[in-house]
Amino acid sequence: MEQDFSFNLSAGEQTCLLDLAKLSIAKNFKGDYSEAELPEPPYERLREPLGAFVTLKKHGQLRGCIGRLVDTAPLYLTVSRMALAAAFNDPRFPPLQESEFGELTFDISIMGPITPCLKPEAISIGRHGLIMKRGQRQGLLLPQVPVEWNWNTTQFLDQTCLKAGLPAGSWRQAWKAEGTELYWFEAVVLGQ
Repeated sequence: MEQDFSFNLSAGEQTCLLDLAKLSIAKNFKGDYSEAELPEPPYERLREPLGAFVTLKKHGQLRGCIGRLVDTAPLYLTVSRMALAAAFNDPRFPPLQESEFGELTFDISIMGPITPCLKPEAISIGRHGLIMKRGQRQGLLLPQVPVEWNWNTTQFLDQTCLKAGLPAGSWRQAWKAEGTELYWFEAVVLGQ
C-alpha cells in the first residue's frame, strides 16, 4: 500500500544538516574529523533514526552518492557518515580532492518507509524512488533522478533495472514469480 512520507524540517534544521555534511568533509581534509567531536545539533528532529543519502555534484555532474536505506543512528550522524562516504568511498569515482570541494553542491535525501510496489502505474515521477531486486542484485534510484533526466515512468523503471545489473524491462517480471522484486519509497530532499 502506498504511504505518504512527511518529514518536514525547518529552514534551520535543513541548514544544520547541509552544513554538517560540508563540515564533515572539510574536517576530513584537515585530518581532524572525529565523530565524537561533531557539534550536537540543536534540533531534536535531527536525532531521529532515519536513513539518508548524500549526493555530491560538481558543475551539475554526479561526483558521489552514497546512503543508507534505514539506519539506527541519529539522522545527523548518518548524514555525516554518508557525506564522507560519498566524497571518499563511492567506487564510481576517485576520492574527492580538496581542490574540488568549493565546486560541489550537496543534496541530502532523508529516506521514508520502503514498501513493495505492486502497482507500477501508480509511480509518481519526482515523488517516488525505486529499488529493484533480484537475488544479490539491487539497484536504487532516488526520486529526483527521473526528474533530472526527464524520464517517464517506463524509463524510470527500466533505468532502475539497469542500475541493478538487470535487463531493462525486468520490472515487468516482478509479478511473474521470477524473483524480481520492486519497492518504492519517498524521500525529503534538501539542498536542491
